[in-house]
Amino acid sequence: MRDERGAHGLVRLRGRNGALDVGAGEEDGTHRRSVVAPPASAAAGRQDGDVSADPGSEIPTLADVVAARERIAPYLGPTLLRRYATLSELVGADVWVKHENQNPTGAFKIRGGINLVAQLPEDERERGLIAASTGNHGQSIAYAARAFGVRATICVPADANPLKVDAIRSLGAEIVSHGRDFDEAREHCAALAEREGLRYVHSGNEPQLIAGVATATLELVEQEPEIDVILVPVGGGSGAAGACVVAKAVRPEIEVVGVQSEAAPAAYRSWRERRIVEDAMGTFAEGLATRVGFELPQRILWGHLDDFVLVGEDDLRRAIVQMIDATRQLVEAAGAAALAGALKLRERLHGKRVALICSGGNITLTQLRAVLGDR
Repeated sequence: MRDERGAHGLVRLRGRNGALDVGAGEEDGTHRRSVVAPPASAAAGRQDGDVSADPGSEIPTLADVVAARERIAPYLGPTLLRRYATLSELVGADVWVKHENQNPTGAFKIRGGINLVAQLPEDERERGLIAASTGNHGQSIAYAARAFGVRATICVPADANPLKVDAIRSLGAEIVSHGRDFDEAREHCAALAEREGLRYVHSGNEPQLIAGVATATLELVEQEPEIDVILVPVGGGSGAAGACVVAKAVRPEIEVVGVQSEAAPAAYRSWRERRIVEDAMGTFAEGLATRVGFELPQRILWGHLDDFVLVGEDDLRRAIVQMIDATRQLVEAAGAAALAGALKLRERLHGKRVALICSGGNITLTQLRAVLGDR
């Protein structure tokens, strides 16, 4: 698949199902409004109540993702998509890994941070940014804030991954440590934002973030147009939502499957029950560790996610070792979740072309020793 510039600012993505014309966007006051001309197969497949059907919706479109790619290009290059014979044999499918762990911050979130901060109006930049994170979202906002000369504060839980916290601090952001988990840090963050007049950047309910992280899937379907299934780790759900936005616009028959820890199933339950659900949070995988589903990603997942699976904590530990062994790269627990999900769906995936989103590689030495010690 490739993109071509046409008349009237259209981008034409070419794949095996023909061409898809994507509007580069129109200015609507201070906001950017994007227009997508979907292929007939996509339009025909829409159901009544489809979350993407409302033209006034804040849900990002493929056009927003194409625009995001241009916006982040000066800061990030495409990440590697590689086929691994060892993983293919393990899963019983043709397995490819999208290496988001190779981004400058070691995770996919950086794409969304750059795309969002690049579009902030001047008054929000002057106020400064605040975000809550277990690490990777915080790094993305800190990285983007430094790139655009904006002050950033990141709230983290008391037991946050020290590797990620140090990285956030090294990028120039102020660290506020609060609470026993991400959600307590998030609630404190929202209160600080209101009290101090900061621009609060939610880790999921931000269209620009989703459009930014969706560029990983746009790269993927261009790098390997024949992919049948994409497995995506889910914490808040921005990555899976972005995968759905792209895959279902470019080739609706691509299956998108979310993977979450059974020890933190809030997003999974929110998807199944079609309502925002709060649940326990007991996973060691900080990238999957949320106690409540996020509204905007869930609206996208409700309309477009094909399946959602839960994996055990031991499944994640095994998958970390298997991913590191096969790829010779560091992989954190959330980054290994897609492989854990693929192994759970092994029979169903047999013979298919499967892409695993390796969402991050920010594993500490302590975590790595613990996982390898279990072997």
